[in-house]
Amino acid sequence: MKKFYPLPHSLKSSLILTAAIFISLQLIAQREGRAIVKGKTFDSLSVAPLSFSGIRIFKSNDKKLEHESVANEAGNFSVELGYGRYYVQIDFMGYKPYKSAEFTLSKEHATHDLGPVKLSSSATRLQEVVVQAEKSSMILSLDKKIFNVGKDLANAGGSASDILTNIPSVSVDPEGNVKLRGSDNVRILIDGKPSGLVSFKGGSGLQQLQASMIDRVEIITNPSARYEAEGMAGIINIVLKKDKRQGFNGSFELTSGYPTNLGGAANLNYRHKKVNFFINYGISYRRQPGEGSLYQEVYGKDTTSILKQTNNGMLTGFSNNIRGGIDYYFSENSILTGSYLFRRSDANRKTNIRYEDYLNSLSKLTNISTRTQNEDEVEPNSEYSLVYKKSFGQKGHELVGEVKFLDNWESSRQVFTQNFFQPNGTENVSKAILQKSPNDEYEKQYLFQLDYTKPLSKEGKFELGLRSSLRNMENDYLVTERNASGEFVPIAGLDNDFFYRENINATFGILANKTKKVSYQAGLRAEWTDVKTTLAETHQVNPRSYMNFFPSAHVTVDLAKQNAIQLSYSRRVRRPVYDDLSPYMTFSDSRNFFSGNPDLNPEFSNVFEIGHIKYFDKGSFSSSVYYRSTKGKIDRIRRVNAAGNSSTRPENLLSEKAFGTEFTSGYSPYKWWKLDFNFNFFHADIDGSNIISSYKATTYSWFARQTSRFMFPKNFDVQLRGNYEAPQQTAQGRRMALYYLDLSMSKDVFKGNGTLTFNVLDVFNSRRNRYITTGPNFFTEGNSQSRRRQVNLTLNYRIKQLKQAKKATEE
Repeated sequence: MKKFYPLPHSLKSSLILTAAIFISLQLIAQREGRAIVKGKTFDSLSVAPLSFSGIRIFKSNDKKLEHESVANEAGNFSVELGYGRYYVQIDFMGYKPYKSAEFTLSKEHATHDLGPVKLSSSATRLQEVVVQAEKSSMILSLDKKIFNVGKDLANAGGSASDILTNIPSVSVDPEGNVKLRGSDNVRILIDGKPSGLVSFKGGSGLQQLQASMIDRVEIITNPSARYEAEGMAGIINIVLKKDKRQGFNGSFELTSGYPTNLGGAANLNYRHKKVNFFINYGISYRRQPGEGSLYQEVYGKDTTSILKQTNNGMLTGFSNNIRGGIDYYFSENSILTGSYLFRRSDANRKTNIRYEDYLNSLSKLTNISTRTQNEDEVEPNSEYSLVYKKSFGQKGHELVGEVKFLDNWESSRQVFTQNFFQPNGTENVSKAILQKSPNDEYEKQYLFQLDYTKPLSKEGKFELGLRSSLRNMENDYLVTERNASGEFVPIAGLDNDFFYRENINATFGILANKTKKVSYQAGLRAEWTDVKTTLAETHQVNPRSYMNFFPSAHVTVDLAKQNAIQLSYSRRVRRPVYDDLSPYMTFSDSRNFFSGNPDLNPEFSNVFEIGHIKYFDKGSFSSSVYYRSTKGKIDRIRRVNAAGNSSTRPENLLSEKAFGTEFTSGYSPYKWWKLDFNFNFFHADIDGSNIISSYKATTYSWFARQTSRFMFPKNFDVQLRGNYEAPQQTAQGRRMALYYLDLSMSKDVFKGNGTLTFNVLDVFNSRRNRYITTGPNFFTEGNSQSRRRQVNLTLNYRIKQLKQAKKATEE
């Protein structure tokens, strides 16, 4: 069912008002007594821009650090400073640092242009080899961590989900659920915006996006008012590849793996003068075997019912992703970008479940039954985007507007077969069940966003933004069962249409400034939320409408010897979304049912964080202490009835109070050895006594990740990564430890234009989801593995025209 919804009158009025404010703000007087230092960073051999190079500017008289920032994606940087004498130092992992000659900024010499700054690799490289430079794996700043994926060997041949598995602060469980600092309430964005790639499926949808299409991942643990308030733990922003250099450049990738993982990808760019074309394409075919077991005891007055359940299955998936677009440069400061993304995923899921029922002990088997699920699923998603960016003469003075439309659809056809047996194995044919479930879901979302940034005073800036999201979804749900005459008739209560409408309008303002050693920023975001759910057949309507304010504050203090400390605060929200509210239960397992909860309320959190960062010659080190206070925490609660059937759905608990500390470092003790380390320790008090008085938990847990990369002669690299997540208490029980090891090796081929990578993910096949859940009348222990050890061999080949790149530099 396709429906289109007009813009509300209030949104039109807000757009006109905001545009008028922006025009008025441009009349503010330009700053006086300021000068500019600018330049652009390149690889000395390939002339490829070094995106996000570290820029540090020192005063000449006392060598005091005056300013610290990073270059943009194209390698450009432009810094405003007071009058004085300075020098610039530029750093990029894997390259020799650059130090400029001293220069003076004055009223007469208000602009100092370093021009093209070419950095040389710190490793020996053949002069005739021309390749696009690989980026360093991690760039740290106080409010954001940027992880470039180019040098992480474990990502070759994988998916976006695999990339997140390898990023500090982030963990991905064996079922594909993404957590940030131990919390699953994290907002995942693509290129800074919601995307169809993560719409229906949440984080698990990222398993269909190939890693080779991704340029970098940004982790924002305490976002400012600039970002939408959704996501208690923070924001994960996945930035897709796109180049802007003159001429043609690109890369191709082929992957083969076991269990079956066949794929190919292409990332191509061509820029001619004012027009830049870009296209990314990925195709993959995967077969993922899975298995699991469950043991459950249900306690009656005089008896104990025992269930032993085993699962095994195969998920076969074929997916295509294509993203293309055009940048049109009215000038270098005025760019219009139109893009289109299409993803189609076709999957077949076969699951076999065996149930064994016992009474009082495992020596008394009473019943045996089996259930088979056979599901065919198709999911085509489209995304249209139009972005205009206008940069004014003053650095940081810009206006960005975007219109986006998401059109998603999913169709599932499931057949369930269940058979029953006596303890001796004799089948009871008369009890056999055959069921079918056709299920169609539709989603349309319009997104409008306008952001304006205006520098103010000496080191300050003002930001203003407007955002509106209009989202409508429908789920046509039906389960039928074959009766005695062979006809399929609907099962009572399992035939309905569920409609979900969500409108969120927001505006924000931010003021920021800087004194000698202190930078500060304060912001306020207002969001108006209107959500309505409707069950058509039963006429159940549940409207929700509320307005909330989300303040944020960040203060940074620069210390001596390249140290800095930041204090930050933000208020965050987790709104129940479609899957949280949909009342439909999964039907693949006839003993364990999962659904949403139409009566679920949003949860709100206050987040405080103190962060420290230190740069030194051979690496960097950051640490932070954080605290989250959450009201109405959303958690999934399992209930089991007397027959031993369980139902699990999200509920609002009273609260959760959590604090923790995190350490992240990158260190190169030798040119041939690079170490990355991430450690997170946290404590949480969970209060679910409003559900059942005993649902309270105090937990201490931690997780650690360590990566060692060894760079041997002749461009041969080896990488080892170890992961460990300690056990963690939950409101209803305990999640057991999770641990695994990844091994990767790579070798440059084809005269350096290609790279051959071999990796083994989960070397010991130990990555399993293990848990214990308890309630007043039951005990459940589960053990599952949805993805086994994966072995991949990947070939990546890069194409670049050096002369055209040089020409772009000269221009």
